[in-house]
Amino acid sequence: MGHMPIDSPGTWSALDRVVTGVVDTRAQIARLQAQEAALLAEAGELVLERTASRRASGKRWDTDLALREVTSELGAAMRLSDRSVQARMASASSLTRSFPATLAAFEGGRIDAAHVSAIIDAGISIGDPDVRAQYEHVVLEAAGFETPTRLRAIARIVAARLDPETVAELQRRARDGRQVRVIDLGDSMGRLLADVPAAHAYAILDRLTQMAYEVRDGGDEQDADAEAERLEDPRTLAELRADILVDMLLTAAPTGHGRADALGAIQGRVQITVPVLTAAGIGDEPALLAGYGPIDRETAARLAADAPGWDRVMTHPHTGVPLAVDRYHPSAELRRFLGVRDERCRFPGCIQRPWRCDVDHTVDAAYGGPTCHENLAHLCRRHHTVKHATAWTVRQLENGILEWTSPTGRPYVDKPPAAVQFVPSDAYESATPRPPADYGGDPPPF
Repeated sequence: MGHMPIDSPGTWSALDRVVTGVVDTRAQIARLQAQEAALLAEAGELVLERTASRRASGKRWDTDLALREVTSELGAAMRLSDRSVQARMASASSLTRSFPATLAAFEGGRIDAAHVSAIIDAGISIGDPDVRAQYEHVVLEAAGFETPTRLRAIARIVAARLDPETVAELQRRARDGRQVRVIDLGDSMGRLLADVPAAHAYAILDRLTQMAYEVRDGGDEQDADAEAERLEDPRTLAELRADILVDMLLTAAPTGHGRADALGAIQGRVQITVPVLTAAGIGDEPALLAGYGPIDRETAARLAADAPGWDRVMTHPHTGVPLAVDRYHPSAELRRFLGVRDERCRFPGCIQRPWRCDVDHTVDAAYGGPTCHENLAHLCRRHHTVKHATAWTVRQLENGILEWTSPTGRPYVDKPPAAVQFVPSDAYESATPRPPADYGGDPPPF
């Protein structure tokens, strides 16, 4: 019996049936998970009722005992520990009490449990119900086409823009908990964990990556013996990063600035977006770390002060999409613009950073596609290959929006992060301090 050609209509018909079945099944699973969340929230209410009843009868009763009583019963039935059940009950109670729109989307099978977790985790600190409702509205729109991983970063940004003071306080508390730990892994290995500010963590990883490439690929001035030794190095990029981290921590002085050669000159790179009024000290809109979300204003101000240059980014007032990027002494201006606009690979669901991507012509230059921002987007090597070597197609709409079409004909829209994270000014105008009426508006510091 012969095999069906990969590009035959029968193949796409079968794939279409599979995709439809998977989508329908996931929607059914989400609806069932929403039912479970509602039942767990009801169990939480039973704990409160049981505690109140016992106290009303004059009997001494610890609230924790009622909780343990109920969660132990559920844990035995669900084959989970009572602590795991307690955590699920807490999340379910937050969902049913504070996020009605998210619960409705969950019950309708439009989002899954991972999306719900991302929405609750970022929005639970918002105390004002009206602001929280605005937060839900913006984030649920993004949840309709974003993966949970992307949505988590988006949700953090939206929450920070709508309730900047609460997020700033949480960031200050979290920063006080920074630490370094070791977990034994066995086989003579250990895992080093460092809880540090996100800007530092991303910069450390980037610097290690650059150094690993330098060690692996080398420079032009090394002699033949060094070249031969490098070619024989069997270490992967991940192994090189780990080895360099160990070398640096065990040999460098805390206040040192590294050697003056190729490795010492490499600096970690992070992309920080600081609203101009925040930079001037009169606004509360959060600073954003590309690929992560909001960071504390003190760190952003320090990074901005130490930066060798600033990119001025003009954004659309209603969509938040970058319109232009300039600098007094621009270099590779178009690449800088695309890096600010895209922040990641533009295939749906991918989170690879721009410096690990190719700048791809949406319409190939060989077929007359222009080299301009309306026809360029970042694609990681994996999805660049998918675009050119498979039945996937893509076209670029206005404002940097890409519309991908799958082999079965399904459209998938990928919007630039700024467009997804953007909160219209009227949504947080009341929550965000405005500049003084007599503020003259000195020219921005660029």
